[in-house]
Amino acid sequence: MEPGIYRYIFRFSKREQILLVVLTVISFPFLYLSLDLPKTIINKAIGGSDFPILIFDTEIDQIPYLLILCGIFLGLVFVNGGFKYYVNVFRGVVGERMLRRLRYQLVHRVMRVPLDHFRKTSQGEVVSMVTTETEPLGGFIGDAFALPAFQGGTLIVIVGFVFVQDWIMGIAAIALFPVQAIIIPILQAQVNRLGKERVRNVRKLSERIGEVVSGAHEIHAHDTSQYELSDFSQRLGTICGIRVDIYRKKFFIKFVNNFINQLTPFFFFFSIGGYLVIVGELTFGALVAVLAAYKDMASPWKELLTYYQRKEDARIKYGQLIDQFEPAGMFDESLLDAEPEDVKLIDVALDASNVTWEEDEGVKVVDGASLNTHLPEHLAIVGSGSAGTSEFAKLLARQILPSAGRIALGARNLVEMPESVTGRRIAYVGNEAYLASGTIRESLLYGLKHR
Repeated sequence: MEPGIYRYIFRFSKREQILLVVLTVISFPFLYLSLDLPKTIINKAIGGSDFPILIFDTEIDQIPYLLILCGIFLGLVFVNGGFKYYVNVFRGVVGERMLRRLRYQLVHRVMRVPLDHFRKTSQGEVVSMVTTETEPLGGFIGDAFALPAFQGGTLIVIVGFVFVQDWIMGIAAIALFPVQAIIIPILQAQVNRLGKERVRNVRKLSERIGEVVSGAHEIHAHDTSQYELSDFSQRLGTICGIRVDIYRKKFFIKFVNNFINQLTPFFFFFSIGGYLVIVGELTFGALVAVLAAYKDMASPWKELLTYYQRKEDARIKYGQLIDQFEPAGMFDESLLDAEPEDVKLIDVALDASNVTWEEDEGVKVVDGASLNTHLPEHLAIVGSGSAGTSEFAKLLARQILPSAGRIALGARNLVEMPESVTGRRIAYVGNEAYLASGTIRESLLYGLKHR
């Protein structure tokens, strides 16, 4: 998988992302016309006096002219809304498709994880990461390129329109943007750190819940229920404290944004704009159009700030997922996917030479084991419970991979054989029974369902 979320998105949805950006750019001329048309309606249709006027060699009186312009404005509203609808739906579809792909790839990687890794990772933690923690990424993936292009382009069009009306009004419109651009990222970085800590604590809580469920008989046997409850109380209190800190910082960010959004029109536009209208350097229609445009300016700016917050959150979540699903010793992807023509392992020599298998702590459970026999054959690997006999059997069945040494079937290295060979020609029955949900018949025939 790609190390960064943007590289992952662009790798698997490049065509869709480019199409979304192109559609966004096409919508901008219609947006500019919808901003400029109210000024024309006020100054020429309502405040004009040179009627009738000629349009395509046709004389139009004042009221029909007003109605025509209002109809055009309504059409532009419909077109702009149509662009937003289509782009939003398309973004959602792209996000869901990419979320489906991401979850599939994570499950695929789970199947490549060494079996001993699951001793350190609980089932509930893996389930939570694949289902719950990937959910926010689906929404972000659809917005990754299209949302900043749409909202950023919208903001540029609106600011450009304000500057066209009067450069002083343009400067007033963006005067406080640098303040937000400095303060918000600093606060958001703190929120991101808290969010990462919260995810880590929630995972540990899920792991502890799984342990309590599995060891419920021990809790009742030793009267440790109050001890376990106090542990859960402490963990829940930690998560609650982190969330409270997140709420404080998130809503302070909203407070700053709302304050600045309310300050600009009243402090700058009504004072500066009113002065320019009074001295005759700005028309009343242009002032109304600027106020209406600024009202629309607040939304894309807010969306861009929110997008930055989501981007940082998604980047952290994606990085955490990659770290969790890339443990050392993973099976090569080709071992799961390859489909060779020859899957026969009949009448061959089984040769194990100086095979060693170490646990994560460096303890050699199997050390320098060797075996040479010819299949088919009946043989027994004997030893005490801690002699590594069961681990050696797992090595021969390719359930685990040797840390050193070589196991060969004929001339072929067992480690390099795909599961389409080992899974169909080598059977392994251990002391850990597993029955999936379904009927007994489905469990009996499970070994035949290769594709």
